Amino acid sequence: MKIKNITWSFMIALTAVGSGFTSCADQPDKFELASGTPTVYYIRPVDVASKDSLLTSASLQSTICLVGDNLKSIKGILFNDQAAVLNTSYITDHTLIVSVPNEIPSVVTDKMYMITTSNDTIPYDFQVTISAPSVVSMSNEWAKAGEEVTITGDYFLDYDNYPLEIKVGKDYTLPREAITSIEKTKITFTMPEDMPQHEDIVISDKYGSTNAPFQYMDNRGMLFDFDTPNSVTNEVLGNSGWHDRIIQSDDTSLSGNYMQIGNTGVTMDANGKWNDEFSFEYWAGNWANPETYASHPRLCDVADFSDWTNKSLKFEMLIPADAGWGAGPMQIIFGSPSQISLGNAGVVDVNGVTLAGCNNTWFHAQNGWGRAIYMPWYSNSSASLYDTGDKWVTVTIPLSDFNLEYDGNLATKSFSSINDFSSLNIFLIKGAYNDKSVLPDGVECTPIIKIDNIRVVPNK
Repeated sequence: MKIKNITWSFMIALTAVGSGFTSCADQPDKFELASGTPTVYYIRPVDVASKDSLLTSASLQSTICLVGDNLKSIKGILFNDQAAVLNTSYITDHTLIVSVPNEIPSVVTDKMYMITTSNDTIPYDFQVTISAPSVVSMSNEWAKAGEEVTITGDYFLDYDNYPLEIKVGKDYTLPREAITSIEKTKITFTMPEDMPQHEDIVISDKYGSTNAPFQYMDNRGMLFDFDTPNSVTNEVLGNSGWHDRIIQSDDTSLSGNYMQIGNTGVTMDANGKWNDEFSFEYWAGNWANPETYASHPRLCDVADFSDWTNKSLKFEMLIPADAGWGAGPMQIIFGSPSQISLGNAGVVDVNGVTLAGCNNTWFHAQNGWGRAIYMPWYSNSSASLYDTGDKWVTVTIPLSDFNLEYDGNLATKSFSSINDFSSLNIFLIKGAYNDKSVLPDGVECTPIIKIDNIRVVPNK
């Protein structure tokens, strides 16, 4: 949000401020403006319990009380260059209650201006405090150099004398010429060739600095990039179940191989029925007795799932414009070896756990086990085809949101140990128990969903 430090906008605000009065219709005594000059001795909170506290600053939308003399002579108030609304029901000779405007100032002077009935302007030192930037997400954390990306959040404020800054690591600042626009809730820039990877990103403006909850080319907690051997068994992880999905690289690749759910000409019905083409499975196990997980390790051994309540599952996704997704919610479910494993049921693993073996019941066992349900094609109670415009985007799902059952109702069971993060299924279906579901129907479609860089990372 580019903010100009110029006098002209301030003068416009001064001329408009006199129209900011409201009053209560049932006020028994008619309010009359007074002449003369107001005097403010101090400003305090409105709360009676805090009336002895003195204020020199307040945040947006805060309600404050001016204490002084001849306050009925005030016909308007500006905080910086933003006009407040005055209610005559809350103005006496000695007190005036007013709310700080919610708008971001364009001219920051750290003063309150009282406009009198004779159009004199009386300044008073008072600072409007604004939150430091709030950083939520980046449109593609694995964007290639030259690609336009967007950081979303709030309070991205850019002043001529205090420009917004994006630092990556200790020594790199995003070049100003790479930034194409700054708005209050988003920053758009072109990814530079020399952007440091795997480093902390900090966004700073006049009101503070905030660490982003992401890194560029973030590879922390990587489970599947479909290219790199894992650190436990030194093998590339991918299909490990009953249905082999396409894993390939082509001219749409983000970074080497990706995994594809769906295929050309394969239809997902509007009611989201099961179709094998829309299921990816990774089941830990090696058909050994005792099970050693020699080839297909438990995911909790590949990445750190401790403190899972403060972590998220992330992946990059591309849905072609001509293969939109409009039905079949994506169910993402983790499981322990006692729920699902690649091997025979009843086998005991090296940790003393009795394995469930391969099965197609664990994800709809009607036992309350939670999973995430992701359906970007459904909004405002209606379904439509969704695609990413042939671009890769980053999807973030907090592990705390793995709280729904197969049929969309709230789950009654959730993770209790890192062992619960041993295996993973990602599949499309409108789940139901006894033909009952709270999940929506969609529109018939032939979706292709490309997925890469499945990882678990800290939320902050």
